[in-house]
Amino acid sequence: MEIISNFSLKALNTFGIESFAKLFVKVNSIQQINELLDRNEFKNNHHLILGGGSNLLLTKNVDGLVIKNELLGIELINENESSVFVKCAAGVVWHEFVMWCIDKNFGGIENLALIPGCTGASPMQNIGAYGVEIKDTFYELEAIELATGNLKKFTKSDCEFGYRESVFKRQFKNQFIITSVTFQLSKQPNFHIEYGAIKQELDLMNVSELNIKAIAQAVINIRSSKLPNPKEIGNAGSFFKNPEVSEIEFQRLKIEFPNIVAYPLENKNYKLAAGWLIEQSGLKGYRAGDAGVHKLQALVLVNYGSATGNQIFDLSSQVLQTVKQKFGLDLEREVNII
Repeated sequence: MEIISNFSLKALNTFGIESFAKLFVKVNSIQQINELLDRNEFKNNHHLILGGGSNLLLTKNVDGLVIKNELLGIELINENESSVFVKCAAGVVWHEFVMWCIDKNFGGIENLALIPGCTGASPMQNIGAYGVEIKDTFYELEAIELATGNLKKFTKSDCEFGYRESVFKRQFKNQFIITSVTFQLSKQPNFHIEYGAIKQELDLMNVSELNIKAIAQAVINIRSSKLPNPKEIGNAGSFFKNPEVSEIEFQRLKIEFPNIVAYPLENKNYKLAAGWLIEQSGLKGYRAGDAGVHKLQALVLVNYGSATGNQIFDLSSQVLQTVKQKFGLDLEREVNII
């Protein structure tokens, strides 16, 4: 285990932004994590846990220790008549884990195909897409408490999942390093194709018999057509959360904006499409230097080459202000700002 000084993080964040870590280390086992906790480099510095770097905007150099989580491995740990329990190490690429499950016909996360990042980050922000969230299949996770070195288990209720939220983004932020996540997946999948353009894409694919592999491929096709590949254009996926409003507020907005895109929720509130709000504010395709709003999906901010983190952040502030002026709504950033 080598601790490196003045390490470039440009290749380790999907925005492709140049930032340097004062200290950097990779860990690929629980034993290495425990050894690291005894090192002075850990004890005497602030630390940042890094997975796939896909939900991150670096606006400055990191004056501390960056710990790259590279724990790998997937195992089936239990099953019953209807479910399987699959434990995935935190450093496994999320999409690779999704495809591993699909190959074995384990259902529940097929709608989450092609979401960037590592599995360990998935419960931190309760990732979701096309009507499915991590909390729907989450069983438990294991994490090492950095202050004590103790390995702790968190159940679904412990995680306090919300919309792109969990305890690991709030009171436990930077206090744990997640080592594994266990999912309860279905042997008899319950298909979710009512959200977005999945039905239309399945029709275009001429799918005769619905299955989780076909749904995953439909999601991959849709995401590939609308979202930029971080390997080609720097981005962190959806930069903003979809705002939730009351029914009264929704009806007010609908009078003024009859075509507003919204989805009813179980609590009788409505979730608004932030991408639509940004597009209607005239910012879709907008560019300020190398920082831009993507031309196909206004929810995504992009780095066309040499944008700094601060330039991306300033653009996000402009988006927030413009949407506020037009709709009277406060958007919230989804991406973690450093």
